[in-house]
Amino acid sequence: VLAQLRSDPDVVSHVRQADVVEIEVGANDVAYSGSCGTKADCYQPMIPAMRQNLAEIVARVRELTEGHPVLLVLLDYWSVWLGGQYAEAQGPAYVDAAETVTDQVNTAIKGTAAASGSAYVDLRAAFKGPDYAFDETHYLSNDGDHPNAAGHEQIAAAVVDVVTQTLRT
Repeated sequence: VLAQLRSDPDVVSHVRQADVVEIEVGANDVAYSGSCGTKADCYQPMIPAMRQNLAEIVARVRELTEGHPVLLVLLDYWSVWLGGQYAEAQGPAYVDAAETVTDQVNTAIKGTAAASGSAYVDLRAAFKGPDYAFDETHYLSNDGDHPNAAGHEQIAAAVVDVVTQTLRT
């Protein structure tokens, strides 16, 4: 994303003209790996680089839209790895590690949103409910990772809610 914001003329042009920019990045930066497995602490060193990359993306968007008011919206994750029943099928250690790493990624995203004056969308709450207790399987495609049509509708509704609330204040 950062490379595109720096060198792709179409991306740069579109961002310069945007009134709202959504950014949902970070999960691929802490992808599940066989070497780390379910040791959540093993993924911890990846978080600062992900946070820095996100901060640079936000800064580049701000630079491209300088002098033009733009609402920047950062989205977090329901799970950075498999979710719902797909995660449960991997066992309790996987579920626990996925939740821990997701917490770390989402904390970094939320902190970046706050530090940059960006809006923040809690997709974990959108998929799993306000206390993160619901099973989000019905929002996931067959790969257990990406959203299906219902999941995309849920994301859109969550973004619309945050954008609407932000514009009202």
